[in-house]
Amino acid sequence: MTAQRLAEGARSDVRAPDGTRLAVYEWGNAAGPPVVLMHGFAQSHLCFEPQYRSALAERFRLVAFDMRGHGESGQPHDAAAYQGSRVWADDLAAVMAAKELKRPVLVGWSMGGRVIRQYLINYGEAQIAGINFVASLVIEEPRFRGPGAPKPLPDHLTLEAEIDVAIDFLDGCFGKKPSEAVFRRALGYNVRVPASARRAIAGWSTPAALTIDALRRMTVPVLITHGRQDTVVLPAAAEMAASTIAHARLSWFDDCGHSPFVEDAARFNDELAAFVMASQQP
Repeated sequence: MTAQRLAEGARSDVRAPDGTRLAVYEWGNAAGPPVVLMHGFAQSHLCFEPQYRSALAERFRLVAFDMRGHGESGQPHDAAAYQGSRVWADDLAAVMAAKELKRPVLVGWSMGGRVIRQYLINYGEAQIAGINFVASLVIEEPRFRGPGAPKPLPDHLTLEAEIDVAIDFLDGCFGKKPSEAVFRRALGYNVRVPASARRAIAGWSTPAALTIDALRRMTVPVLITHGRQDTVVLPAAAEMAASTIAHARLSWFDDCGHSPFVEDAARFNDELAAFVMASQQP
C-alpha cells in the first residue's frame, strides 16, 4: 500500500440533511482502509488524539467529526434536532457520502456507538466493513447506566453549576486518570456543549427491541471493547450486546474505566489495527 499522507487534522464542513454543519477532520494515509472515529456525549474529535497521533495514521485513513451540538459543529437550538430515529444516522451517512468513504470501519465510543446503532437501523450494514463498539450502551437498558452516567440537568443552571456538572461527568469517564493537560483540554470541549443540547440529547432514546432486531441481523465483523471498571456504562451492557451479536468478539480491558482508548491506548490501537485489517478480508 502506497502511503499518501493527508494534511494533519485537515478540516472540511459537511451539511447534514437538515442543514446542520458538521466539522470533519482527517489524518493519515489517504490510500489506507478508512476508519471513522465517533466520540461520546459532550466530547469532540480531540478525544481521539491517542489514535490520530499514533502509528494508526501510518496505515489507515482516519476520519472523525464533531457531532451536532459538539465541538466545532453547528449547535441547533430546537430540541428536535437532537432526537428522533434518523437525525444521528443521517449525519453519519452524510459524512460517509461527502468524504467518499468506501466500506469504512466504524468506531463508536459511548454515545458514538449509539449513533452507529441508529445508522444500522436506518441504513443497514451494506456500506460498512465492520464496527467497534467502545464502552457503549448500544442496547438502552436503564440498568446498564452506572453512577457515573450523565445526570438530568435542571432547566436553569448557573455557570458555576454547569461547570461542576461537566467536571463530575468527565472525572467519571476515566478509571486511570489522564495527565492534567489532557483533562484540561477535555474539560474545555465538554463545557463547549450547551446545556440546552445536553438536555435534548438526554431525551433521545431507542427501544431496546428495535436495537436487538438490528443487531441480530448483522453479519459484518464486530468488536466490543469495554473497561471492567467502567462506571458510566456498566460492563453488563457489553455482555448483553455480545450475546445479541452471535459473532461479536468481546475484549475486556481489566484496569480501565469508560475510556480504554485513552487509558490503555497502546493496546487499544493494536487491537483496532488488527480488527480493521481483518475486516478488509472478502
